[in-house]
Amino acid sequence: MSHPDPRPLRAAAPGRPLTGRLGVPGDKSISHRALMFGAIAVGTTEISGLLEGEDVLRTAAAMRALGAEVERPGPGAWRVSGRGVGGLVEPADVLDMGNSGTAARLLLGLLSGHPLFAVMTGDASLRRRPMKRVTDPLSATGAAFWTREGGRLPLAVRGAADPLPLDYTLPVASAQVKSACLLAGLCAPGTTRVVEREPTRDHTENMLRHFGATVSVTDTPAGRVVTLEGQPELTAAPVLVPGDPSSAAFPIVAALLVPGSRVVVENVGLNPLRTGLIATLREMGAALRVENERIAGGEPVGDIVAEYAALSGVEVPPGRAPSMIDEYPVLAVAAAAASGTTRMRGLAELRVKESDRLAATAALLAANGVKAEIEGDDLIVHGTGGAIPGGGTVATHMDHRIAMSALVMGLASQAPVAVDDAAFIDTSFPGFATLMNRLAGTEALAAP
Repeated sequence: MSHPDPRPLRAAAPGRPLTGRLGVPGDKSISHRALMFGAIAVGTTEISGLLEGEDVLRTAAAMRALGAEVERPGPGAWRVSGRGVGGLVEPADVLDMGNSGTAARLLLGLLSGHPLFAVMTGDASLRRRPMKRVTDPLSATGAAFWTREGGRLPLAVRGAADPLPLDYTLPVASAQVKSACLLAGLCAPGTTRVVEREPTRDHTENMLRHFGATVSVTDTPAGRVVTLEGQPELTAAPVLVPGDPSSAAFPIVAALLVPGSRVVVENVGLNPLRTGLIATLREMGAALRVENERIAGGEPVGDIVAEYAALSGVEVPPGRAPSMIDEYPVLAVAAAAASGTTRMRGLAELRVKESDRLAATAALLAANGVKAEIEGDDLIVHGTGGAIPGGGTVATHMDHRIAMSALVMGLASQAPVAVDDAAFIDTSFPGFATLMNRLAGTEALAAP
């Protein structure tokens, strides 16, 4: 299905280096969680730097529908007056989560612990994404779910009147599933326990502690064990949202690929479970450094300085995937410009993102003259040594990260690169084209 109003966009080499300092939108993962935790805390939570993309605005609307007071005093500044743990009310209408899998899955966890009935839907892309991975473990709380075939949206949930704590081992690395289980455990007496074989982003654990919950994390031979003491009284706490590292990836990679460039991305979240891309780019020879490191709102942040550098192919281990799962498409663009072959291993999770991101990334490369193949769950990219042909039009499949990755490729290609629809970029990075054009000093990104 296509977007009702597709917006084609084309990127061409700017003919000069990318230069400047910039901020990127607030971290999407933290923004979703700040709104949700504010809605179930006692008191009023002040949030600054919130990502005001479409995905997060859907979460804000859902929290209002569930009884929280959500206000926006100014740009990026939000105020949430919560109802306390277990205090959400039954929504009067369907909850439409738009394009956001994170919002949908985390909210299912919250709803599971409340004795209410709700119906959830999303856009055409989200309605294709699997929800069974969260509804299966959440059913053990006593919640009931009715879904389309394959466990897909739209779905209905009847939350548990007396929710039970969970003891669940994640079959695949997924911060969303882990978080859904922990959110369900907030309303249950006793201890909820989640085991993950590979560590995934821990924003939920950090923010639970920030709001006053008791959360412990223990590394064991079986994996990382996260435990939550149920039925805490969460107390409103201010949240400063850092810049999203997944959004910062696009200007960073663009600066690495356009000759002579030097770009500083300010106030980027540097949670060690989110920095796999930085580690990989450094292995490829990238000139990246971090300045002004500090802690903000319980999360490490800093300014990332990226300068043009000749890159070389590497092998990316599968264990790194959870720390950079959203950055593989733009890493593939960096690999396309590198010398030699890059093999990214263990990318099964990419098949169930906003699109089949593994297939879409391979198609993005092929459409622009870059040799690549998929072997099992691995993506193999044969670098061009800085001579990406370009000239193709990329099918975005309603996926914002595929669209932005293709446009970054266009900045470093011999011929312009077009995308069939850039409308979905606003879900995570409002103003992306304007910002990239400011760095380029020209209309490098424009309608074809």
